[in-house]
Amino acid sequence: MPDAEDVRRIALSLPDTTEKTAWSMPTFRVAAKMFATLPEDETSIAVRCPKEERDELVLAEPDKFWIAGHEAQFAWVRVRLGALEDEGELRDILADSWRQAAPPRLLDAHPELGMPPGE
Repeated sequence: MPDAEDVRRIALSLPDTTEKTAWSMPTFRVAAKMFATLPEDETSIAVRCPKEERDELVLAEPDKFWIAGHEAQFAWVRVRLGALEDEGELRDILADSWRQAAPPRLLDAHPELGMPPGE
């Protein structure tokens, strides 16, 4: 089961990512734009997710994904670390959120982190 240190290690391995404390929790940013947070007791993460996809994720896997009340109006979803299959799934989720926040110059410079096949 992935944990907070796995989140930190994977997030910081993504290009131009920094860690900054905000709201008394670790946040991860690409080119100064937040793409992940490690809230509360570090058993979950919050990541960027388009609202239309977010609702589908929550309906499909409610034990894994949920929407925090204060984030409902924003394009963010929470992910329970204990519900993830493995570190690879965590890496995919973080990379997807990174892509949504990264500027075009970074997406162009790192095609290996581009859109998943089929999109």
